[in-house]
Amino acid sequence: MASKLTGTVALVTGASSGIGAATARELAEHGASVALVARRKDRLEELAAEIEKAGGTALVVEADIADRNQAEGAVEQVVERFGRLDTLVNNAGLMLLGPVVGADAEEWDRMIAVNLQGLLYTTRAALPHLLRAAEQGPRQVADIVNISSQAGRMASKGYGVYNLTKFGVNGFTESLRQELAQRHVRVGVLEPGAVETELVGHNTPEVRNELVDPVIGRIEVLTAEDIADGVAYMVTRPRRTAIGELWIMPTEQG
Repeated sequence: MASKLTGTVALVTGASSGIGAATARELAEHGASVALVARRKDRLEELAAEIEKAGGTALVVEADIADRNQAEGAVEQVVERFGRLDTLVNNAGLMLLGPVVGADAEEWDRMIAVNLQGLLYTTRAALPHLLRAAEQGPRQVADIVNISSQAGRMASKGYGVYNLTKFGVNGFTESLRQELAQRHVRVGVLEPGAVETELVGHNTPEVRNELVDPVIGRIEVLTAEDIADGVAYMVTRPRRTAIGELWIMPTEQG
């Protein structure tokens, strides 16, 4: 019996670890051929081997999506290999916390470039192919899932620039959702709360102690696999259903 995504192709950015890697595995299990896009080629090759050993199909694409030419080239490689693109999961991101004044400006620049510009570049390059899939593909629908954060809905001390990027992701997603609503390209944002992945590890121990650990200590922290399940739910749902926004929240401990 065919799986729900058999015959389709999914591109996942930030696929070398965490939510991206878990999402790629999940979509492959549902039958999609998966394009793994990130900067760390060795990690991507390990994941591709794992997916193929399990009977799936994976393509490794080494690219920095914050560079427009590389983002566009990544999409071109996927379509050249598979002839189509049905699903785009914009997962690549950085989480750098700290005060707006006095922090490393280069870190802010890099986070803005990855979280916002990279998402825009990849989406623009993918859209013509997603529109074609919605018209001619086996499911007669295409999907864009943008991974955001609860930081896109609520602001906190020390999260200022990260808030800026995630509020931007949410606003862009809603605008694009309305733009494509009648063209069978479903656009949605998935907003996790408190996920323990490598994303948090980019911060200094001092920042973690002050801004991250107090929150994590109060809740049952989500895993990358929890978020991947949410992505799969959004992509495999019936053609005529819409999910503009999906929250995945941890529960309080005790």
